[in-house]
Amino acid sequence: MNRFDFTPYRRTTVGFDRLFDLLERQARANAGDNYPPFNIERRGDDAYRITLAVAGFKPEDLDITAQQNLLVIKGSKADLEDKQFLHVGIANRNFERRFELADFVRVANADMEDGLLIIDLVREVPEAMKPKKVMIGEQKPLSVIDSEKKDSEAA
Repeated sequence: MNRFDFTPYRRTTVGFDRLFDLLERQARANAGDNYPPFNIERRGDDAYRITLAVAGFKPEDLDITAQQNLLVIKGSKADLEDKQFLHVGIANRNFERRFELADFVRVANADMEDGLLIIDLVREVPEAMKPKKVMIGEQKPLSVIDSEKKDSEAA
């Protein structure tokens, strides 16, 4: 198992424990199972798309749950025991795929097309959380300089 050691970073950073724990947990959880295959696409500064290959699944076989910082996608197929297959090459097994989401990332849309489950995500930072310019010292109100008044004072 490939494992990255975050110890040097933990010694020199403060408040990033959650991030390092998340990376280590993801490395352990995703070590073996790659089903179903998926893509993660960046579509803009604050837009992302997750595409899962879910051939053979119908929309009613899939369950998408979004909660704070976590997206869970579950696929459940009805048992195929009553069918007699000569060869099974299409994976129709149940699955659960988890995606950790950054703060303020929400699911905007989910759609299914050509055996692909497409989930669009957007990051919407609340106005109160956006960076603001802080002035040092007292702020004095700006006044408009009237050029006509300035000309009459100079004469």
